[in-house]
This record gives sequence, C-alpha cells and structure tokens, in this order.
Amino acid sequence: MADFTPRDHPLQDRHIVLGVTGSISCYKAADLASKLRQAGAAVEVVMTPAAARFIAPLTFKSLTGRDVVVDMFEAAETEAHVEVARRADAMVIAPATADCLASLAHGLAGDMVALTALATAAPILVAPAMDSQMWEHPATQENVATLRDRGVEVVGPMIGRLASGRSGPGRLAEVPEILGALCQLLGQRTGDLRGRHIVVSAGPTYEPIDPVRFVGNRSTGKMGFAIAEAARDRGAFVTLVAGPVALETPWGVHRVDVQTVAEMLVALEQATADADAVIMSAAPADFRPVSPADHKIKKAPGQETLAIELTQNPDIIASLPGGGVRVGFAAETRNLADYARQKLPAKRLHFIVANDVSAPGSGFGTETNEVVIFHDDGRVEEFPLLSKYAVAHLILDRVLERLQPSA
Repeated sequence: MADFTPRDHPLQDRHIVLGVTGSISCYKAADLASKLRQAGAAVEVVMTPAAARFIAPLTFKSLTGRDVVVDMFEAAETEAHVEVARRADAMVIAPATADCLASLAHGLAGDMVALTALATAAPILVAPAMDSQMWEHPATQENVATLRDRGVEVVGPMIGRLASGRSGPGRLAEVPEILGALCQLLGQRTGDLRGRHIVVSAGPTYEPIDPVRFVGNRSTGKMGFAIAEAARDRGAFVTLVAGPVALETPWGVHRVDVQTVAEMLVALEQATADADAVIMSAAPADFRPVSPADHKIKKAPGQETLAIELTQNPDIIASLPGGGVRVGFAAETRNLADYARQKLPAKRLHFIVANDVSAPGSGFGTETNEVVIFHDDGRVEEFPLLSKYAVAHLILDRVLERLQPSA
C-alpha cells in the first residue's frame, strides 16, 4: 500500500464563530453548530438578545461545549468581542436578519454579533433570513450589495415557505449549503488550488434507443461529485460536467448537465480551453444506437427478439486537445492493471485511477472506493478502501504535484 495520510475534513481544527440573530429560523443554527462540531471545528457562539428569545443560549453551550456570549458586559472574558474575533478563522452569521445586515453595512455595534463582526479580520459569511418584503426592500438590497463589495460572502436566502405562511425569497439556506459556502470561502483564501481551474466529469451518459429507452450504465456520479467538492474546498474554480444523475450540485461549483457522449464531449471541449486539469471520472457509454427511433418501440405480435445496431462513441478524453493535467478512470471487473496501463498512452493521460467495480464497497453507487493509481512514469500506488471524498483528495494531491513540479 502507498504511504499516505487521509486528509481531514476542510473544517477540521478551524475556529468558527457562529453569530445568531433574532429570527424564527434560529432552530437551524443549532443544527449548524452541531454539524460544525461534527466536522471537527471549534465553535464559539455569540447571540443577540432577540435571538436568545427564540432559542436558549444553553442549547448552543450544550452543542459546542463553550460559553455563549449574549451581553458583552456579562461575559466572563474581558473585551469578549475582541478576543472572540481574534480567535476566528471565519465568522458565520446564520440567521442574519435585516437589522443585522444594516448594522454590518453601516458599521454599527449595538449587539455582540455586530461587535464581533466589526472587530474580526477573518472572512465573514452571512445567511440572511427574513420575510420576502423585507428582503426585497431597496435598503436591504443596498446593504447586501455593500457587504458583498467588502468581501462578505452571502449565501441565500432561498425561495420557499416563510414563517408568515407566504412563499417567496427570504428562507434561510439549508445547513449543507451554508457549510459548503463556508468551505469554499476558506478554500479561496488558504487552499493550495486557489486560482486554479479544475474540470471534472461525472456520471453516466444515456444514448437514446427511443424516447423512453437508452443505452447506459450504473454510474451514479458520486466519485466525480466528491472530486468537485474536494477541489472547491481547496480553493479551485470547478466546472462539473455531469451526466444524468440524482445528486445535488456542491455549493459554488459550476455545473453543466449533459445526456449523451456527444454533448459531454462538446461541454468538456469548452470547459477545458483554460483548465489547469481535467479529471475524467464519468463513465460514458462506449456505444450508441445507430438509428434511435422517433417513437417508443412497440412489441409486435409473436416477436421474440429485437436487434439494435450499435456504433462506437468517440473516446472523450482521447479526443480532448488539452486540459492541462489529464486524469482518467478505469472502472473494470477483471485484468485491472493491464487495462489501466493500456489506457495511459492511448488517452494521453498523466495518470489513471483504476478500481474494480465488482469489489465490495468499490462499485457504482457506494460511498467508498478502493483505487490503484497508475502513473505515466511507471509508478503504481495502491490504496485501501476509503471514502470517495478521501480518494478525491488523493487524486488532487497528485494533480497538484504535476502543477507544481519539483525544482
């Protein structure tokens, strides 16, 4: 097995200050605090008095293991707002009310959340939550524009059902979206791939037989989506070209949806024009029907068989002219090493990631993968069964080596 250390979650050992302001959506902030802790972050919570009327500070103390500051003058720590602000790697304000956004935009310091935001040099992420009429008011929109101009990251609000019973923009972003935005924010400032453009393909392709049937495979796209998420967490701008999959787009990733090999090839040609690396983790169909039917093919009386003539699809990665560091995948069920080595020169790859999709925990649709990496210089690296997110970082580590060759 190759000598390696699995990469931690991007929030591992990060010090996150969570600001909570007065909104009915405060209950989601409790879940956010819990998820931050589960990701390995140290979490300190500061609240406004209005927030403390919606949810007790004791809830956050129980979740974070730290004292919660609502009133600066009652805090155990002298100048708590300054000390908390100095410890922060990032500050997240969720929910952020209209009043909070106004305070931040105008430099007011009327509560512990605004005080801390004014005192910190760490990046700030705000997740607004309010009635749609308040969100759409010109004053709120001007305040948000001011904050964005200053580098504050804004996630949401989402369109949905509000506390008033109406529907519209103003709903607090869901916790996974806030966490994704936070990982992206930190990655863009400290990640080793910041400023790089990484193109990833994922999922199967569907080659139509008729309007309701297709030639495809069992790929779910989970490996490619994990690579896209990991690249985002390391600061890269990520383009994800995805076949037909049932997966949510990772926050901050630019996604292009395609159905067929022809569509995937066009999308990748456009995306890789300025790419630093292309990682071809998709499983495009090798063949497509020669003449797809315009209407659903029906069974004829007495018909026992149906013949469909197939023709070979173009090899996508072999057809791409550039793309920077070129990474391929080999999903096999036998002769793993032989097939992977054959593909290296044929597809002009720097390295190829091979896995036996018939092995337990390593096939399509799993949360884990066990891979062997074959390099164009003859090196071979074998790895144990890992999460697909951990495998993604192994791949990106080797991409980074190619982008930054040793002197």
